[in-house]
Amino acid sequence: MSASADHGSGQDAGVEADEHGPRRAVVVMGVAGCGKSTIAGLLAERLGWPLGEADDLHPPANVAKMASGTPLTDDDRWPWLDDVRAWIDAQPSDCVLTCSALKRDYRDVLRKAEAQVLFAHLDGTVEQLRARISGRVGHFMPPALLDSQLATLEPLEDDEAGAVLGIAGTPDAIADAVMKALRLP
Repeated sequence: MSASADHGSGQDAGVEADEHGPRRAVVVMGVAGCGKSTIAGLLAERLGWPLGEADDLHPPANVAKMASGTPLTDDDRWPWLDDVRAWIDAQPSDCVLTCSALKRDYRDVLRKAEAQVLFAHLDGTVEQLRARISGRVGHFMPPALLDSQLATLEPLEDDEAGAVLGIAGTPDAIADAVMKALRLP
């Protein structure tokens, strides 16, 4: 999709608020090659918020499985998603995080964090994604797993706080669109 679509803006119950409102966690999500790390890095830099990479939280067995071209199962992902949610909870302030968050059930785990979790789903064409993945160096995720991720992807639903944004623009333009769509300072 090339246009941004706003999806909900509800605040999770039980989120601690301070004088600036509830603590926020912006999860930059999508399949491999969509630009999660680049856009999350720009957002964290602009906002002055800590940046987390969910890929860094994968246990070695998950990394080895993906590196061999084998898609992860839900059983592989649940403990990892719990670790990602725990990372959000460990942050003392607003934060930015990359995470594929491909299924609604996976996002539900992240929404259990002690923060208002907002999703920025970076979405592109198969051609855009394949071109980006084949240009990457040193990443454990092989291009062969893109089809598996696309088959697993469940788009944000209307009741999920977040937005879907196209990846055709420059990184700065995409980061601008995320900030506007999620109403970030």
